[in-house]
Amino acid sequence: MTQKTRVIVVDDSALVRGLLTEIIDRESDMTCVGAAADPLVAREMIRDLNPDVITLDVEMPRMDGLDFLARLMRLRPMPVVMVSTLTERGADVTLKALELGAVDFVSKPKIGVADGLRQLGADITDKIRTASGAHVRRLPAAAAAGTAPARPAAAAALGRLSTEKIIFIGASTGGTEATRELIVNLPPDAPAVMITQHMPPGFTRSYAARLNGLARIRVAEATDGERVLPGHAYIAPGGLHLSVERSGANYIARVQDGEPVNRHKPSVEVLFNSAARVVGRNALGVMLTGMGADGAKAMRAMRDAGSWNIAQDEASCVVFGMPREAIAHGATHEVLPLGKMAPRLIEWLRSNAGVSTSRV
Repeated sequence: MTQKTRVIVVDDSALVRGLLTEIIDRESDMTCVGAAADPLVAREMIRDLNPDVITLDVEMPRMDGLDFLARLMRLRPMPVVMVSTLTERGADVTLKALELGAVDFVSKPKIGVADGLRQLGADITDKIRTASGAHVRRLPAAAAAGTAPARPAAAAALGRLSTEKIIFIGASTGGTEATRELIVNLPPDAPAVMITQHMPPGFTRSYAARLNGLARIRVAEATDGERVLPGHAYIAPGGLHLSVERSGANYIARVQDGEPVNRHKPSVEVLFNSAARVVGRNALGVMLTGMGADGAKAMRAMRDAGSWNIAQDEASCVVFGMPREAIAHGATHEVLPLGKMAPRLIEWLRSNAGVSTSRV
């Protein structure tokens, strides 16, 4: 018999603790082994019950959820799914939690909490399953103390090598931090970057603003009809699909509503299919950490259209699902550790200026 995933729920609301316990215990492959009202109680429970995953509220008495998360990831790293209220501040705090090492997050509604959480039951349990198999790393002491990471050395300018190329990035679980590491290592005149990261509405604007403060290129949420320019990155807004179109000599961003694709909106499949159709051999595809197979078939279509594609390797992924599927579909030219992806993109751009990617 397969052992169940053991979960501890940490939330100051008795209602939320009860609902999450009920949602978890309904599943045949997981069980809630404890529920704590604050991090100090949770600390004892974790020591005594040795859970596989914890769900963690952000705002709690006696110790802030972020402080607790930082200590946990430094001293006893384990998979954590954050439960945060969908507010602008909640988005900023959640992004900080992902930076500290949380695997994923769930947004609980400000009103109608009981009905809202029940409707999110499948999403919550899916994220707990994903977290239980995630690669979790110990948080460095400097990061736990809130010390900002050192800014990477500036990459040399690319010049006109970047004017016709576009880099397309797909990511899901673990992808906010993977995308950050890649983006901050690009030079100011890097090719345009178009990003689909699986995120719900309300979070991508804060995420874009955070990246914009760290990167040498300009990063913003994509808006429909805007021109796609070198030195700029465009992030798919949560709850909307992002694609690229041609308008005369220019590329433009298309941001549209529509049905979920591969259960996702935004979907990597939508962005990558447009890259194959519109950009062809001027596209560079990047598949980062994430659960599932969203974008794998479309990345193969990109390669067939002449793009050059890379995927993140298993050792550096939080979840290897999306890169694994892209590799299985024959969509990638190289598989690289996260830390080598930006330098390799820059190296490829310099060595293949004006060269058809179909020859790679």
